[in-house]
Amino acid sequence: MIASGVRMSAPVRLLATAVLAVVATLGIVLLAGAPPLDAVSVIIQGGLGSGVKILQSFGVWVPLMLCAAGLLITFAAGLWNIGIEGQVVMGAIAATGFMRFFDQGAGTMPLVLGLLAGMAGGALWAWFSGILRVYGRVHEIFSGLGLNFVAVGLTLWLILGPWRKPGSASLSGTEVLPDDFWLPLPGGFPLWQVLLAAAAILAVYLILFKTRWGLVVKAAGQNPSAAALWGLRPGLRALQAMAACGALAGLAGALQVVGVYHRLLPSISSNYGYTALLATMMAGLRLGPVIPICFFFAVLNVGSIQLPLGLRLDSSLAGVIQGVLVLSVFVVSGLEQRLRRKGEGA
Repeated sequence: MIASGVRMSAPVRLLATAVLAVVATLGIVLLAGAPPLDAVSVIIQGGLGSGVKILQSFGVWVPLMLCAAGLLITFAAGLWNIGIEGQVVMGAIAATGFMRFFDQGAGTMPLVLGLLAGMAGGALWAWFSGILRVYGRVHEIFSGLGLNFVAVGLTLWLILGPWRKPGSASLSGTEVLPDDFWLPLPGGFPLWQVLLAAAAILAVYLILFKTRWGLVVKAAGQNPSAAALWGLRPGLRALQAMAACGALAGLAGALQVVGVYHRLLPSISSNYGYTALLATMMAGLRLGPVIPICFFFAVLNVGSIQLPLGLRLDSSLAGVIQGVLVLSVFVVSGLEQRLRRKGEGA
């Protein structure tokens, strides 16, 4: 309940969001000309209906979780890192470019170094956006969107130009990397990817809540002017937060190369950066809720592939559902604030 000046409790907020999201989603499915329950069943079965589907959902959860974990750092610093999509792409480019210098039989060292190169590529791309924000007074939303387009353009140029397959130039991607550089999948389970995502979750938790740096970043994000007066150097903290987020996004892109496609593709990011933004906002910028929400979005991503086959619906319906979920969060939050203001006025 909402009393005068009292915030809506977390369970009530979550329940209200879920009810609104379910009602809106069912309405959208009805407008699409399909039975709502059948559509939901097809998506769930497509994402969790078999062991293979569950493994695929975990494979999608990993890059979503890495990006979301990084975004929590930039949100704590008061930054909207919309450029995370380009940072995923640059991580994939850096990892691919580094491993192209090695041949079959070079061992696993190029794989490890390729992942580190991917993190460096993503961090550098995010750092560019931070530089424009701190020193050029360009908002990170605009610089991030611009750098996203540059990253995609660079990918296409590399695939069709310097890194094209021998004897051909097509959008099917670069030449497949030697299998020495493929991340192992024991039993088909993305074990190493999941372990890296779990390590990222733990690292972000420790950084934000157990270190002085995390406290300083949050203070600088909430009030940069006061932070500057106290000598906390908010500009430097913004650059550090952007680089940390970019490193995790770059790792996500590198894992797409070594663990999924084994080459650079035009759509290597699969829009995971943007989806992670939605998941993070839906979680209220909190680490705990973002973990299951990212998995839910992963199930939607995998399960929506079955919509054209099962109900003759476009698979983009999953993206619409994701948008509705996030919109529901904003609607409930806005309603809570409106009722609180009325209560305070009374």
